[in-house]
Amino acid sequence: MRAVWLREFGGPEMLVPGPAPDPVPGPGQVLIEVAHANLTFVETMFRATGFGPFPRDLPVIPGNGVGGVVTEVGPGVDAGLVGRRVVSSTGGTGGYAERVAVDRDAPLPVPDGLPLDEAVALLADGRTALMLLRAAGLRAGERVLVEAAAGGVGSLLIQLATAAGARVVAAAGGPRKVALLRERGLDVVVDYREPDWPDRVRAATGGVDVVFDGVGGPLARAAFDLLERGGRMLSFGLAGGAWADLPEEVAAARGVTLLRPGARPDELRSLTERALAEGAAGRLRPLIGQRFPLERAADAHAAIESRATLGKTLLDLH
Repeated sequence: MRAVWLREFGGPEMLVPGPAPDPVPGPGQVLIEVAHANLTFVETMFRATGFGPFPRDLPVIPGNGVGGVVTEVGPGVDAGLVGRRVVSSTGGTGGYAERVAVDRDAPLPVPDGLPLDEAVALLADGRTALMLLRAAGLRAGERVLVEAAAGGVGSLLIQLATAAGARVVAAAGGPRKVALLRERGLDVVVDYREPDWPDRVRAATGGVDVVFDGVGGPLARAAFDLLERGGRMLSFGLAGGAWADLPEEVAAARGVTLLRPGARPDELRSLTERALAEGAAGRLRPLIGQRFPLERAADAHAAIESRATLGKTLLDLH
């Protein structure tokens, strides 16, 4: 089968297309013919440094999220699963390939009416956005700042926060992303590459009650300074290269709660099911900004690292 290999840590060029043995589903496993693979910023960090939640020895086929059709089942698995459209985590590796074998309990069925590519785009980002919204305890009328608002998670958080009755302020990097967000009907959009962006937020809102921090670093500190007493800051990403350097005592003195939400495996599955259901109902629409064929996985990683991407980036295999 076609696949993409990582044999050394380093730049995007370390992702090299090449053949791989066809996987065979073992006892309790199913085989998925992959149509789309989900790419995440964490995967670019793993490729560059080996850092990540799924440490692996090299060489390895990267990729932790896929969508496709079950084509074969292993011993002890219901043959009725064959032909089902599914999305699935892979356990950390194997996703950048035409086929992958996973435990039978890993895949989630894709609801009727939801395109498979949108389901893959919701696989990781949808559950993350729902988890963050739950942890924030958002109330109608609150002012919410979403960083990296044109990204995969950020674009979903905007939809969820707006539906909850919040007043959303979107922060994104660069005029292309700002223009996209304004086209989507947001009243207050700022370019966080401009030094006066916090002043613009304060002028428009007077301050904010919740910050969804997907960037970290100095940008997160500037966002923290916009929070009013009783505010909540939820960190979920480090697109800026590092988590926000915000000591607990500084937050306590300001009356701000710092949160880095997590969830148990069973909760993550439930949140993913809900994200797919919301997508099928048309209430949660992922933004798929870039698509690359499997053989151009290196270009996909380079695009993500350039910070120029919009929404979700997918590898399309069929």
